[in-house]
Amino acid sequence: MIVISPSLSIDDREIEERFVRSSGPGGQNVNKVATAVQLRFDVSTSSLPDAIRQRLITLAGSRMTDEGVLVIEAREHRTQAQNREAARARLIAFVQRAAQQPKKRRPTKPGKAAKEKRLATKKRRGQIKARRQKSVGDD
Repeated sequence: MIVISPSLSIDDREIEERFVRSSGPGGQNVNKVATAVQLRFDVSTSSLPDAIRQRLITLAGSRMTDEGVLVIEAREHRTQAQNREAARARLIAFVQRAAQQPKKRRPTKPGKAAKEKRLATKKRRGQIKARRQKSVGDD
């Protein structure tokens, strides 16, 4: 059981872990031992609430397969256990980010001072450009 927050958790049965050979540090050990972890979490059939599930799909981007499976790979450590913990920590971070409800945007309008400043800048810019043009008497 992975606990995300006091009210949110993921059952271990919803997570599939595969161990594959890894590149990177480890010397000859890399060629012999499967230390990299490929963690697969089926978001579409998970026990997460619908709102969190939708935000998780959006956040995952290219890590999400067409079938709705989130794939997280960890291969930065030399041991299988450390890579497994790293992958689970990344999954927890993803779900925690998805659990935070985004703030609603309140549409605002520019104030009077901002409008005046914008118009003054435009006028100044136009005067600079007008001075660059040739005058009638210049030949």
